[in-house]
Amino acid sequence: MKAIIADKEGKLHLENVKTPTVKEGELLIKIIASGFNPIDYQMLENELERKLMHSPILGRELSGIVAEIGENVQGFKVGDAVFSGSGSMGSNGTYAEYIAIRESVVVHKPDFLSFAQAAGIPSAGLTALQSFNRMKLQNSDSVLITGAAGGVGTMMVKILLANKFTNFIVTAGNKESIESLKEIGVKESQIINYKTDDVAIFALAKNNQQKFDFVVDLVGNKIGEIAAKLLKSNGTFLDVTALSTEESRETLFNKGAVIMNISNYVYSADKNYAYYKKGLSELVRLIENKAITSPKIEIIGELNIETVTKAHEILRLNKTKGKKLIMQINTI
Repeated sequence: MKAIIADKEGKLHLENVKTPTVKEGELLIKIIASGFNPIDYQMLENELERKLMHSPILGRELSGIVAEIGENVQGFKVGDAVFSGSGSMGSNGTYAEYIAIRESVVVHKPDFLSFAQAAGIPSAGLTALQSFNRMKLQNSDSVLITGAAGGVGTMMVKILLANKFTNFIVTAGNKESIESLKEIGVKESQIINYKTDDVAIFALAKNNQQKFDFVVDLVGNKIGEIAAKLLKSNGTFLDVTALSTEESRETLFNKGAVIMNISNYVYSADKNYAYYKKGLSELVRLIENKAITSPKIEIIGELNIETVTKAHEILRLNKTKGKKLIMQINTI
């Protein structure tokens, strides 16, 4: 099969590699579409993220067709349309034509989702859902979300609104991103343009000069430092990026903050595979019931180096404009 391989220097190569063999309890999936996520390029640049690589083939989510089933597979048959987050649970990453993955993390793709839409759900959707569930918000709580127009932020906003929670402020960095947030129900009065506005001043002004009970940081680094200062004493800071700095860590320590590190990886490390199926099934239910909408997607290209390079650069510059970036791998 064809796959995009990352070498030890972080350079990408399109190569022919052996198609994975299916083991007991696994499915061999012909990948139709693969989603892009910031962790993809971060694994090429960041030593902490690189430690999580289980394969030189990047990519953590997919949709496709079951091509072969292993022994004792119960819930699937050849030809089924499916989607899944893979992470470290498959034979390889999803920048490839095939993947072998345990059936316990795979769900059936409903007809109302295209393959491209389904491939854009797992990573961002599970991260947003986990964040919402762990916060256990009360109606009186206030929330600041940095980088809200990205994949996780957009899905989180949809989940908040579906649960009738509106006491949140978000940041975004360009006109297209701001418009994408307004399209899903965020009021203009809730949005801060971090490129033109002083985030600290505007955030407090939009929250009655009060600091926030919860901060969800989807950006890290300098924005994370500002966000940390906007948290109340003993407030809760959700770190979704692992891009905290010495300054933000010091600020949060001095505030006595509760820090929630948001990671889907921990569930695979603990072999809690039900987390993935349960979460994806819940997201499908929310979309089917029209509580939330499926991701707005942009197909960047086919399986080649140019497609990956372009997608990584868009993610690196935070210019997704509210869209989930997708690579078309195979045709149906």
